[in-house]
Parts: sequence; C-alpha cells; structure tokens
Amino acid sequence: MQSRFDIAIIGGGAAGTLAALQCLRQAHAPLRIALFETAPRLGEGVAYSTTQPEHLLNVPTGRMSALPDRPDDFLDWFAMRPGHGDTAREALARGFAPRREYAHYLRDRLQQARQASPATLEVVPARIDTLQRDGDGWTLRWTEGQAGAQRVLLAVGNAARPLPARGAGGLARPRLLDAWDYAGIAAIAADAEVCIVGTGLSMVDAVMTLAANGHRGRIHLLSRHALLPLAHSPGHQVDETLQVEALHPLGVRARLHRLRRQVRDAASCGLPWQAVMEALRPHVQSLWRSLPAAEQRRFLRHAVRYWDIHRHRIAPSVQAVIGNLLDRGQLHLHAARLDMAVAGQRCVQLTAHTRGRRTLALDVEHVVNATGVEMRVQAMRNPLLEQLLGDGHARRGAHGIGLASDAQGRLLDAQGHAQDDLRVVGSLRIGEAWESIAVPELRVQAEAVARGWLAGQPRPVES
Repeated sequence: MQSRFDIAIIGGGAAGTLAALQCLRQAHAPLRIALFETAPRLGEGVAYSTTQPEHLLNVPTGRMSALPDRPDDFLDWFAMRPGHGDTAREALARGFAPRREYAHYLRDRLQQARQASPATLEVVPARIDTLQRDGDGWTLRWTEGQAGAQRVLLAVGNAARPLPARGAGGLARPRLLDAWDYAGIAAIAADAEVCIVGTGLSMVDAVMTLAANGHRGRIHLLSRHALLPLAHSPGHQVDETLQVEALHPLGVRARLHRLRRQVRDAASCGLPWQAVMEALRPHVQSLWRSLPAAEQRRFLRHAVRYWDIHRHRIAPSVQAVIGNLLDRGQLHLHAARLDMAVAGQRCVQLTAHTRGRRTLALDVEHVVNATGVEMRVQAMRNPLLEQLLGDGHARRGAHGIGLASDAQGRLLDAQGHAQDDLRVVGSLRIGEAWESIAVPELRVQAEAVARGWLAGQPRPVES
C-alpha cells in the first residue's frame, strides 16, 4: 500500500528546506509532510553545497534570516558559531558569512522545527519522475515506488545553462567544468590558462577559488557585455526619499531615467547609489508585475544585464580580490560572443566575436561554464517538468521562462486555471515574479505557501 502525505515537497535545496521549515512551524495538527530529495544533505542545492571558505554570501549576515518573523535569526545563529565570541555583533551583521555556513543553519532550524511541531517530516531519497492527479490529490512516482499527496509543492531549484558554443558537446571534464563544480575548479593546476564564460556571480565563485589556490596562470573572462558584478556599500544605507509608486506607471526607459536622477540626488545627500537599490529591492516584484508584457520584453532584451550587476552585488572584500587580479594583468576581460569550442590534445581552442566582428581566438587548458541559471523550462532537461507540461498540468511562464503561476505561487494549468493544491517556489516563478531566487524572496514565498495551505487548520485547545 502506497504512503499518503498531506503535503509533498519536491526538492530539498534551500527553497524546499525553507518550505518544509515553514510547514512544520505553522502546523497545528499531526500532518504528514514528505520532502523528496536525492542529495545526502538538505538545504544545499547548488548555491550552498560549496565547502570553499572563500565563497561568501552576497547578502550581509544580518539580513539572511530564514524566518520573516525573526529578522535576526541567522545573525543570532552565526554569532554562536565557534570563533565569533570576540567579534562585535554589529560587525557580524554587516559582514558576509561563508555560504557553506548557511546550509548548516537551515538544517539546524529544520531539525528544531521537527522537534517542536505536531507534524512529522519524512525525507524520501527519490527523484520524482511523474506527477498525476488522482481522486484526492496527486500521485507521485519515481523509479522504485510511488506515493500520494493531498498537496504538492515544486521546489526543484536551479539548472545550469549549457555552454553556448558549437562543439561544446565534444568537451568533457576536466577540460570543461561547470562553475558549480566546486571540487573540479579547486583542482585546476596553478599554472593553467583558464577561460571563464560568463561574468556574473558564478564567475565570481570560480575566480575566488583560483585566487585562494594561488593561481598563477592567465584567467580570461568572456561575456557579451563584459560587465562585472558591483559591490555592496560598506554601510548598507537606504535612500528613504525614493518614491516607488511614481515608478509604476512608467516604462523601462523612463524608470531607468528616474532612477539615475534619484542616484544623483542621493549622491548630493552623501548617499551611495547602492542606497537607492536598497530602497527599491522590496518592491521589485510589484514593479515587474506592473510592466506590460512588451515592456518586460524590452527589459529582458536591453536592460537585464545592467540590472543584474547593480542588483546582485558582492562583498567588498570579494570585489577587492577581482580588482587586484585585473590590476596585475592576470585577469583579462573580453566583451565578445562565444562561437566555437574545439578540444585539442592539450588545450581547448575557443573562437569568439566582438561587437565589431573582430575575431578573438583563445587557447586555454580549462573552460569554466559560468553562464548562470537556465530560465527556459524546455532546456532544463527535467523529466518531471516535461511531463507536467506535456500532460497539461503546467504551462510555460511569461516570455518562455519558468512555469506560469499566480502571485500566490499556484501553478497554472494549460487552460490557465490556478491549482491551489499544486504550488511552486523558487526559480520556476521567475517569469511571474522576476525576483525569485535569493533567500529574502524564497523565505517569503515559503511562508506564504505554508500559510495558504495551513491557515484553516484547527488549533489545539489551550488548557
């Protein structure tokens, strides 16, 4: 007889662990919750599976709580870790903790919630292949078995984009490494010549590991715009004068003009441009949703990379390492589009073209794919998502990215009907919410899903 759960969560990375944590915290009855994850440790996914100490969080420690109702929770936890006893709490809050610590924190808080909740959580080491409606909810199937669930939450996490070059299929590890292959990058020889394709946050991780290992060879950074992530300001100020409601009626171009003017006004008051972004951040989802579809497409075509480097910032200490490598001439930045990658006996021959159609040829020993997160579901090579689309339980999100859902995370079926018993959190909501990957957004989504499903449950009578 198959197991039957009240809630099934598919995916045990950061998003799925946050969702399980919230379901346990908000449960007032002995519910059965299942978390399906094949990785040996929960809470990691690709972001927090790193063991490298040089990989830091991109948000200050004081703002990384997993719990919306306890904003200092991660800071409280981190302050109790070994070696922090003599560090002032304010300094810890402003600093950037190693990412590997965050997975430990999520697991600790999940374990505490399991002990305190009337609900039970069963971790099932299985990869769900199909999800079908049954008479009372859903049937989940995997290679070795199946289970039923009244409600299902998709938290499948991030998928890497393939290397965008002809011949990439002929490359294999260790000539071609994914930026999330932390061990593979750490094993690169110090004298090797390396090309990192992509100049976003994944690139930063690869460069930081190479630098930590004392890398001596040349490092090439290749992307269309050659724009590097920018750093947080030291004080994390917020520009309280920003009138966000005035941005909603404007298109993309007018919004950018207004923000540039706001940055100039902030500078005249002694505030850095980052203060404007801090004021804007809580409103990004509503600003995205207020754009007509044509303006959203304009943003994706023309503004997204400039937005990314200002919005997804890095620790000042990390920027200092990258700046030092550039100043020394070891790090070479190329604005070009990669066309071809050909594997030789001892190297990989790369061919790219600049905007001026100049040919750029590089011979390197390793290529690191740091092109980021795949947003198109059809390119994720995920059998479950393909099955949901094929059977009409889901449809592609706006502009072909993610899956279509409403603002509550309810997945839309092929006819556009919102399904309350099938919800989604994390990167699959990017088409609807845009900001849907970082912890400050994930924790709110997880809390909202749990509240939406469990708000009507009877509370125990207090004696």
